Amino acid sequence: MDWSFIEKFTPMYITAAELTLKLAILGIFFSIIIGLICSIIQYLKIPVLRRLISCYIELSRNTPLLVQLFFLYFGLPRLGIRLSSEACGIIGLAFLGGSYMAEAFRSGFQSVEKNQIESGLSIGLSHVQIIRYITIPQAISVSVPAFCANVIFLIKETSVFSAVALADLMYIAKDLIGLYYKTDETLLMLIVAYLVILLPISIASSLLERRVRHAGFGD
Repeated sequence: MDWSFIEKFTPMYITAAELTLKLAILGIFFSIIIGLICSIIQYLKIPVLRRLISCYIELSRNTPLLVQLFFLYFGLPRLGIRLSSEACGIIGLAFLGGSYMAEAFRSGFQSVEKNQIESGLSIGLSHVQIIRYITIPQAISVSVPAFCANVIFLIKETSVFSAVALADLMYIAKDLIGLYYKTDETLLMLIVAYLVILLPISIASSLLERRVRHAGFGD
C-alpha cells in the first residue's frame, strides 16, 4: 500500500466529496418537495393529475439514473436545451428521488385513520387545515424509516454522476486509476470517502427512527 500516494491525493478526494455532498443535498431537497406534492395530489385523488403522477412514478422508478442523466446531458442539447453537469446531476437525482419520496409519503398518508379526519371536520377545520395540521405531520412521522432509507439510497446513486463529466468521487477514482494504476489505494480512498459521508447519516437515521418509534408516532 502506497501511503504517500494516499496522502498526496486525499485533498482531491475531499474536494470531490464536497461536490458530491452538495449535489446530493440539493437533489434530495428537491426530491422531498416533489415527493410531498405528488403524495398530496394522490391523497386528494385529483383524477387527471393523479394519473400523470402515476406515469411519472413508473417512468422514474423503472429507468436507471444513468439513462436519465444521459437524456439530460446528451439528449436535451439536440432540442436546443443545454444544462451544466451540475444542473443535470441535481435534476436527475430530484427526478429519481421524487418518485421514491412520493411512495414513502403516500404510505404515510394512507396510515392516517379516517376518524381523525372526521374529528377535524367536526370541530370546523377545513380540508386544507386537516391536511396541514393532522395528515401531513402524521404522514411524515410514519414515513421516517422509508425516508431515511431513500436519502442513503440517493446519496449512493450519485456515484453515476461521473458519466456526465462531474468531478465527483467516482470520477476522481477512475481518473487516478487510469493515470497511476494505483487501484488498491484509489479504491480504499473511495470507500473511506463514502463511509465518511454515509455512516453519520446512517447512524443519525437510526437514532431518528428510534426516537420516533419511542415517541409513539405511527402506532
